Amino acid sequence: MLNPLYIIPARGGSKGIPGKNIKNLCGKPLIAYAIATAVECARNLSHIILSTDYEDIADVARSLGLPVDYKRPPELATDTAGSREVILNAMDWADRQGIIYDCVVLLQPTSPLRTTDDVRAALALYTPAVDMVVSVTEASCNPYYNCFETDSATGFLHVSKGDGLLTRRQDAPHAWEYNGAVYVINPTSIRRSGLGEFAARLPYVMPRSRSIDLDTPTDWMIAEMLMRQTIQ
Repeated sequence: MLNPLYIIPARGGSKGIPGKNIKNLCGKPLIAYAIATAVECARNLSHIILSTDYEDIADVARSLGLPVDYKRPPELATDTAGSREVILNAMDWADRQGIIYDCVVLLQPTSPLRTTDDVRAALALYTPAVDMVVSVTEASCNPYYNCFETDSATGFLHVSKGDGLLTRRQDAPHAWEYNGAVYVINPTSIRRSGLGEFAARLPYVMPRSRSIDLDTPTDWMIAEMLMRQTIQ
């Protein structure tokens, strides 16, 4: 049985939706959904790390029953800080605490429609032979059908992949996009290279209805609508 380390990244700065990690969404602070999922999936609370630089976020997490002993360094709380560096710093802290784990599960608070079943299903796909299992949804733009590039010489559009002769989307190869909900990461792989360099990535497919990634006020309104429908 796997023994994951769950990391919830939640820095204080957010330009698209100010204060979004503790903003109320359908009666709960946004971060509560990621914490509840991690608590339900983890063996114990010591294997859940909230990575934040912002004390207000840490206080909300504590009020929800999650101990917060780790604090993200200021240099990793900027707009330019990379996910890999944030994950590695949390892993290093866990190592110093003597926490034993065999994979890392990244749960971004911005995916409140993700379920515990999604996390467990992604974990079921993971083996040490892969670099990462990542949640995806069918891409809204297919490079073989309706995704185009501009020719640098002529300025004309041409289809991104293939010969451009497909007349039905159903005939195009499936194209996927990350939805930001679940990342199950091989610790050895992320210490060796960045997430974008991973060669062995397995998809865990989620429906678009649970693939909202909150980045703009419009995303927030859509999430509220979908969640209210679920509650009803």
